[in-house]
Amino acid sequence: MNLTDYGWNQTLAKQAENAFEGDKAVGRVVSEYKGQYKIVTEHGFFLAEVSGKMRHLALGREDYPAVGDWVSVDERPADGKATIHKILPRFSKFSRNMAGLTTEEQIVATDINTVFLVMAMNHDFNVRRLERYLTMAWDSGANPVIVLSKSDLCDHVDEKVAEVEEVAFGVPIHVVSAVHDTGREQLEAYLGKGKTAVFLGSSGAGKSTLTNWLYGRELQTVNNVREDDDRGRHTTTNRELIVLPTGGVVIDTPGMRELQLWTASDQSVGQSFADIETLAADCRFRDCTHSGEPGCAVQAALADGRLEQARFDSYVKLQRELAFLKRKTDKLAMLKEKERWKKIHMSMWKKH
Repeated sequence: MNLTDYGWNQTLAKQAENAFEGDKAVGRVVSEYKGQYKIVTEHGFFLAEVSGKMRHLALGREDYPAVGDWVSVDERPADGKATIHKILPRFSKFSRNMAGLTTEEQIVATDINTVFLVMAMNHDFNVRRLERYLTMAWDSGANPVIVLSKSDLCDHVDEKVAEVEEVAFGVPIHVVSAVHDTGREQLEAYLGKGKTAVFLGSSGAGKSTLTNWLYGRELQTVNNVREDDDRGRHTTTNRELIVLPTGGVVIDTPGMRELQLWTASDQSVGQSFADIETLAADCRFRDCTHSGEPGCAVQAALADGRLEQARFDSYVKLQRELAFLKRKTDKLAMLKEKERWKKIHMSMWKKH
């Protein structure tokens, strides 16, 4: 196996010299199955699990491997298995809060250069949901790219592109159709040897179809959309890293019916809502909440139609959700720090 096909490069190799032990092999996590991982090293594919020490020191999901991670491993070629000891520091990470009422991180993909935000141009089209994806993509450390798929099912392509342009300032937008074989070259420009991209979007957006299309043959099973509403069923059930024959790596992911924020900085929200942030800079008061203060430039824009009420409502909703999440994660961070010191003291006590 040539790990450069999977994205390995001199920068990562230099980091590994400092982070990994010299007698360990380097691998990348290709897929994950309930605590077990399929990894690839220069010697091939292995089924791996984390070491006891790694499990003992882990305080949360971020301390365990995820699809896309580079890891140090002990290989056991005789039985095709390996043990993961460390994770190379991630240069990007797309996470969401687990679906449901719990506050728990779900890592979707790591060490990615490009986040392809896939939205079909049929009934899946939803700019409010796209705003949320964009906020999380900006916070991941990777570059967002919007892919408007299934253009063959849309009679008003230009109108929908214009809607997306109004909420995606400075973000590349590409209209594609696997059926008509249009737009492939636009996506391939973000790939190539050493580059990793992830497809994100709701069920039925066409992520697996795009993966097959870029690969040149069917790797991922694709289900037909339902006739009554054009929505797809879950096709991909696990995140999986795939090397393309033309160069580069893509990570196919299951559709997301629920997209709750995990982390999002004020900067990432500002990038997603640059128009509102620009308006807010002209408010009379620096701490304006845009909820009735005199001299509010945002409310003035709402009144004269320069700013859509739905977009402003989406902005406020994300701000409130972010504030709530920050309070929750701050408490979790305190508990994790307490647990970390507890484990350190236990280790020191055992040594003596």
